[in-house]
Amino acid sequence: MATLLARLGTTAYRRWPFFIAGWVGVLAVIIGLAAGFAKPMSDNFTIPGIPSEQAADLQAELFPGSTSAFDQANVTVVVQAPQGETLADPANAAVVDQLVVDLAGLPQQADDVQIVPPGQAAAGQEQMLVDQAKASGGSVERARSNAAAISPLTEDGRTGLITYTWDVETPADVEAATLDALDDVMDQARDEGLTVEANGPGATGFATPGLASEAIGIGIALLVLILTFGSLVAAGLPIITALIGVVIGLTGVTAMTAVVDISSSTSILATMIGLAVGIDYTLFILARYRTELHHTDDRARAVGIAVGTAGSAVVFAGLTVLIALSALAVVGIPFLTAMGLAAAATVFVAVLISLTLLPAVLGMLGRKAFGGQVRRYAPKRDEQGLVVNNGVRWARWVGKRPVALVLVVVVALGALAIPLKELQLAFPTDSTAASDTTQRKASDLVSAEFGPGREAPLLVVVDARDIASGEEGAAFGGVVEWAAGLPGVQNAQVVGTNADPSAEPGTPAAAATGALVQVLPEFGPADAEAQELLTDLRDGEAGVEDSTGTDIGVTGLTAITTDVSDRLADALPVYLTIIVGLAFILLMIVFRSILVPLTATLGFLLSVLATLGTTVAVFQLGWGGLVEGQPLVSFIPLFLIGVVFGLAMDYQVFLVTRIREARVHGMSTPDAIVDGFRNSARVVTAAAAIMTVVFAAFILQDDAIIKSMGFALAVAIIFDAFIVRMVLIPALLYLMGDRSWWLPAWLDKILPNVDVEGERLDRGATYRDEDLDGELNGLSDEESVRV
Repeated sequence: MATLLARLGTTAYRRWPFFIAGWVGVLAVIIGLAAGFAKPMSDNFTIPGIPSEQAADLQAELFPGSTSAFDQANVTVVVQAPQGETLADPANAAVVDQLVVDLAGLPQQADDVQIVPPGQAAAGQEQMLVDQAKASGGSVERARSNAAAISPLTEDGRTGLITYTWDVETPADVEAATLDALDDVMDQARDEGLTVEANGPGATGFATPGLASEAIGIGIALLVLILTFGSLVAAGLPIITALIGVVIGLTGVTAMTAVVDISSSTSILATMIGLAVGIDYTLFILARYRTELHHTDDRARAVGIAVGTAGSAVVFAGLTVLIALSALAVVGIPFLTAMGLAAAATVFVAVLISLTLLPAVLGMLGRKAFGGQVRRYAPKRDEQGLVVNNGVRWARWVGKRPVALVLVVVVALGALAIPLKELQLAFPTDSTAASDTTQRKASDLVSAEFGPGREAPLLVVVDARDIASGEEGAAFGGVVEWAAGLPGVQNAQVVGTNADPSAEPGTPAAAATGALVQVLPEFGPADAEAQELLTDLRDGEAGVEDSTGTDIGVTGLTAITTDVSDRLADALPVYLTIIVGLAFILLMIVFRSILVPLTATLGFLLSVLATLGTTVAVFQLGWGGLVEGQPLVSFIPLFLIGVVFGLAMDYQVFLVTRIREARVHGMSTPDAIVDGFRNSARVVTAAAAIMTVVFAAFILQDDAIIKSMGFALAVAIIFDAFIVRMVLIPALLYLMGDRSWWLPAWLDKILPNVDVEGERLDRGATYRDEDLDGELNGLSDEESVRV
C-alpha cells in the first residue's frame, strides 16, 4: 500500500492543477445538490419496531390523519398573575385577552386558528365532559374530576395555559422570525405585570449553531501549529485543507436530507469530528514531508515518501474511525445511523484530502511551503549524534519506571470511572433545559402549579374493533380503570374516540372502534419513575386485553423516548463487539502482533470508562458548576464510544507505527520506543492538543447535546492521547519487550502485509539516512536541503 500511496502523492504533487481543479469541481457539484434538493433537519428520534412506535402505527390506523408525536409543533404559553391576584381580575383578564389576540396574529398561524384564554377553555372543557357524562349515563362527579385533572387553569385561578399549534408540518419548519415574534408578544404581556413563558416542541426551534466554537478552536489550533512548525505558511495548510473537507462533508450531509431524515445535531457533530481529524491527518503527512526534505533534494519524491509512510498510517487510522462510526448502522437505529454515516463521510473526505489535495497544494507552493519562518530549531544531540528532544527524554523516563506508571494510570482512570455507576440516560426535554430559558421556566411553572406529570403524559391506544357492537364504552372504561389503578398514576381518562359525532345514532360510523386514553403520572418525563410506570403498563397489557377484548398499546413522546433509550442500551454490547473485533483485526494487520492490538484495546476501555465517569460527574451530578445537573442524552454513550475508539486508534497507529518502523529496521524494542518517541511524540502531542481544543470549544454551544459531546470528546482525547498512548502503552511495551511483536507463524501467513512502514519504497540513490530529528524544526527549506 505504501508504494501505491507514494505514487499517488508524487502524481498529485507534479500534476497539482488537475487535482486542485478536481476538488473544486467536487465542491461545486455538492453545493449545487444541497441548494437544489436539501430539506429541513429534524429531531425525530424514533426506531421502527419498538413498542411505542407500534402503538403509534395503531393510532394512525384507528385515527387517520393523526400526527406523529415528533411532528406536533404545539406551543404551551404559561401565564401567571402576580401573587395574591388571579387571571380573572379585570386588569389581568384584559392583558390575557390581548395576548390571545396577539398570539393568533403571529406568523405561521393557521387562518382559522382558535386560541382562547385559560378560563374560557377550562369552563368549556368541563361543560363538554359533564354533557358527555349525562348523555352516556356516566358519573358527573367523575367528569368534573377529569376536567380538573386536565384543566388549563389552576384551582386558585392564578396560573393558566394557552395552547396552540403552528401551521407547519414539523417543528423544524418553525422559523426563527416566528419565535422572535412570539418573544415580543410575551414581552408585551410581561410589561403589563404578568409572568409569561412558553415551551413545547413548537417553542424550541432549530436555531443554527453559531460559528464562535469553530472560530475559537481553529484559532487555538493555528497557534499550536505555528509553535509546532515555526512557519506561518505550514501552520495554515492543515487549517485550510481541514476547512475544505468540513465544507464538503457538511454540504454533502445537507444534500442527503433530500432522501433521509437527519437530526439537527448531526451537522455540528460532523463538524467537530471532521475539523479535528482533518487537521490531524494533514499535520502528520506534512510533518513527515518536512522530515523527508532532510533526506532528499527531490521534493516530489519527498512528498511521495511522506504520503507512502505517514499516509499509510492516516489510511489505517481513518479506517478505524470509519469502522467505529459506520458500525452504528448495524444497531438498527435510524437517527444514530444517519449521525454515524454523516460523521464517517466527513472523516473519509478528510483522509482523501490529506492524501491528494495536500500534495497538490504543496506542489503549487513549491519552496514556499514552509515560508514565513517565526523561529529556528537547534536540537541537542547525544554522543552518537542522535537528537535528544523531549520525546526521547519522556520515553527514557517512562522506561525507568514502567510498573509504577502502569499501576498509577490504571488506578487513576479507574477512579475517574466511579461516577459512572450513577449514570442516568434520557432525552432532552423542556424540564432539563437551561434554567435561564423560557422553555425551562415554563416547565417549572407547569410542574409547580399543575404537577410534574402534566408534561409527561402517556397515551394508551385502545383497539375495540374485535368486540361486539355496543360494548365499546364498557371496554374503554375497563382500560381507564385499569390504568388509573396503577401506582404513580394521577389521572386516566378517555381523551378521544374515532366515532363520527355527526353520524346517525346506531349506524357503524357512530360506533367508536378506537379510543385514546391519556395517563397522567405523578412525576416528570426525566424522572426515573417514568420507566417504572411504562413497565407496569406494558406488563399489564395482556391482562387488560383479555378482560376487555381489546388490543392496546402505549405511545406518546415520553413512551417513545423511553423505548429509544432502552434500545440504545441493548445495542451497546453488540456495537462494542463489532467495532472492537474489526479494529482488532485491522490493528493486527498494521502491527503484525497480537499483544499490541490487545493493549491498545484495553487502553481504550480504560479511557472511555474514565471519560463517561467524568462526563456523568460534570453533566449529570453537576460537579464543578459547569452546567446544571441533568440526565445524559441517551445516545451519547453509544456515539461517544464509537468516536473515542476511532480517535484512540488514530494515536495508537501514529505513535506505534513509528516504533514498529524502528523495530523493523533492526532496533531492540526499548531503543525502538525511544526512536519512535523521538520522531513522533512531538507531532502526536501537537495533534492531540489541537483535537482537544477543537472539541473543547464546542462546550460554548447552548445545545445540551453538543455541549456534553464537546466536553466528553475533549476529556477523552486528554485521557487517551496523553495518558494511555503516551504513558500506559510505552510502559507496557517496555514490560513486554520483544514479545510485543509476537505473532503465530500461521497467522502471519494469513494476514496481508500492507507495508505501513514503507519498507519497500524506492527512496532513490541520493537519499540521505542521517538522523536529523526531521519531524518538526524551524530550519528554512534551503537550510534543510543543504543539510
